[in-house]
Amino acid sequence: MKFQMSIAKVRNLLFFFIILISLNACSQDQYRFSHLSDSLNKIKTGAERMEEYLPLLENKNVGIVCNQTAQVRNIHLVDTLTSRGVMIKTIFAPEHGFRGEAGAGEKISSGIDPITGISVVSLYGNKKAPDDKDLQNLDILVFDIQDVGTRFYTFISTLQLVMEACAKNNKEIIVLDRPNPNGFYIDGPVLNKKFKSFVGMQSIPIVYGMTIAEYALMLNGENLLESKQPCSLKVITCSNYSHTDRYHLPVAPSPNLPNMASVYLYPSLCFFEGTNVSLGRGTDLPFQVFGFPGFELGSYQFTPKSIEGKAKNPPHEGKICNGVNLQEFGSTYMKEYGGIYLPWLIESYKYYPDKEKFFNSFFDKLSGNYELKEQIKSGKTEAEIKASWRDGIDAFKLVRKKYLLYEDFE
Repeated sequence: MKFQMSIAKVRNLLFFFIILISLNACSQDQYRFSHLSDSLNKIKTGAERMEEYLPLLENKNVGIVCNQTAQVRNIHLVDTLTSRGVMIKTIFAPEHGFRGEAGAGEKISSGIDPITGISVVSLYGNKKAPDDKDLQNLDILVFDIQDVGTRFYTFISTLQLVMEACAKNNKEIIVLDRPNPNGFYIDGPVLNKKFKSFVGMQSIPIVYGMTIAEYALMLNGENLLESKQPCSLKVITCSNYSHTDRYHLPVAPSPNLPNMASVYLYPSLCFFEGTNVSLGRGTDLPFQVFGFPGFELGSYQFTPKSIEGKAKNPPHEGKICNGVNLQEFGSTYMKEYGGIYLPWLIESYKYYPDKEKFFNSFFDKLSGNYELKEQIKSGKTEAEIKASWRDGIDAFKLVRKKYLLYEDFE
């Protein structure tokens, strides 16, 4: 009968909701960005430790690579520095723009920032790195962007390209460090260099457990810059931070990571960007829900729509999707679980009606290899897939350890 469920289907349904049974549901407010969280009260970011780097900027023409996350206690770093007489000549804007108002993948235009009057050079439009002309009248660069600790989040790619430009033009760069909200674990396949792209430039796991300054030190120390020439690098560390911390971000790092739930779920759900499954772009819960029209294993419904600055023509736009809402409990699970959770992806593939259309060409770039797609197609379990990652992760950990600036979780 059409309405009868097999034991296997009941088991799969239980899989999606077992987290809800086993964990205390958390309120949405717990995962909103807050300036009052305990972690913010004890941790000082590199940007806040101004006594360490203001002397280095005195009487210098400064370029700054930043976005809306470059804050010093609720005041933008650009405003903070200019008020102290620092001569900021150029702002370099990464993906999502200087003010963080552009959606994923949207090209950013260069121009003049209407608030400060400072020239803005886009690093996510016709070019992704400063050119010689951009740097010729600058003495030093400052890099301050909040990262979320995943290989396919493009800010570490921007960091690498800026460091390469600095090395080529003999310019010093100061990296103001910030805690990594997913810095308490390491997981995922190590990227195969054949799949190098802007969403994965180095052979690291998807979740690599380093702050952006530690990552910069590794790029230099392991000779990973394209030119094989290290740049002149100065790091301003955070104080009172440890990789065991669960750091709550004060500002949304990008338009589709609006709260801590999305930040914790992002490493696991971003795989759906390489499939025909919606992960909530074009809804109020991006990276907190997933589903597609007709999905049998979903009791939650949502309808994606275009949202200016967040989701332009999202997957399944205007269609009712059946799916799973992870916002209330999934983030709690991820916060404690500390790993990429594959069953959501595996089960979605199993129940997708047209297997040939499940994956798109972006999936291999996100995973950094061709194996993961084939493992899912062949019915491998999460345990079997993760076992194939182990050697690569272990080798990476030996390299990572050399560049850690803070107490580790291991």
